[in-house]
Amino acid sequence: MTVNIDTRSVHAGRDDLAALGVHVPPIDLSTTYPLPDVHTGGTSYDELAHGNGPDGGSFVYQRLWNPTVARFEDALAELEHSDGAVAFSSGMAALSACLLAAVAAGRPHVIAVRPLYGGSDHLLSTGILGTTATFTRPADVAAAIRPDTGLVVVETPANPTLELVDLAAIAAAAGDVPVLVDNTFATPVLQQPARHGASLVLHSATKYLGGHGDVMGGVVAAGVEWVARLRQIRAVTGGLLHPLAAYELHRGLQTLPVRVRAQQATATKVADWLSTQPSVEQVYYPGLPECDPLGLIGRQQSGPGAVLAFRLSGGYEATARLADVLQLITHAVSLGGVDTLIQHPAALTHRLVASDAKPDAGLLRLSVGLESPDDLTADLQAALGR
Repeated sequence: MTVNIDTRSVHAGRDDLAALGVHVPPIDLSTTYPLPDVHTGGTSYDELAHGNGPDGGSFVYQRLWNPTVARFEDALAELEHSDGAVAFSSGMAALSACLLAAVAAGRPHVIAVRPLYGGSDHLLSTGILGTTATFTRPADVAAAIRPDTGLVVVETPANPTLELVDLAAIAAAAGDVPVLVDNTFATPVLQQPARHGASLVLHSATKYLGGHGDVMGGVVAAGVEWVARLRQIRAVTGGLLHPLAAYELHRGLQTLPVRVRAQQATATKVADWLSTQPSVEQVYYPGLPECDPLGLIGRQQSGPGAVLAFRLSGGYEATARLADVLQLITHAVSLGGVDTLIQHPAALTHRLVASDAKPDAGLLRLSVGLESPDDLTADLQAALGR
């Protein structure tokens, strides 16, 4: 079997379609499934409710299993080089399931390496799911481990300042504690954290995996044991991904490598251009040498990606004005779509983060789409001038 990610992105989860006599995956919208008999139905329910796959009897109920969702999960697991994957209704639902699994195992302490996506940071800060969190930097992970530590959570590139984290070093420092890596920004096209020691790989599938701003979902790729635990939690909490969303996300994987590399090429040009602008104090982008001090691009991550951030010399007032006057670039949260989006992290995605960890008020995050780099820089230049 070929291992080239371009080829597998097109074919993963679809290898049986010819035998089925179809060209695209079927969408199964059933909320319930016929039971061959009472005994078989009960046995199937027991297997699925405990996080196992179908036993050949019945799928029983969509909350327990859905073939369309399973196809997307299989495809994503293959791209992430994991045993399996579990899909949820959103990225935050996926993270919540991981935290609940740690709590259920009696290890509610989480080490969180900042910076993180603001929603993740806030969830961990509140402890609303029964976790306690120690926020730290990569060098301090080993010292923060306790007997009840259930997870080390890290995001690389990090949201919103694109900081890179050496995953092999984190895994070594974590020892027997599972490492959860948010791989949303890099996608499996640029980085496969499982190859560097991660136990769980999380995606807000809403972003690059879907790629068009029209479907929401989350997914965690992991080993067999974690997959079973997460399926069990999904079954009892109901955070399942809808089959139509699974179909769209599975379709998004087919063009993922093409989109990510094209967006990355444009982001590199935009980052270089921003670096020359007098009113821009700093550009945060892994493709710039000063933003990759550990030399992780080319070693851990095959490319710098398509998200960047920059800080204006005028602080908050300047960033607010800039976001208001852009014409081509859309002022909106989220990222990873085909159109370019800009947003102010401190006021929006990271608004609920503790003040000592909140992004600079003069920082803007830019998710670069598939537009011409010349058109994007022209829009930015006109806005900077205004």
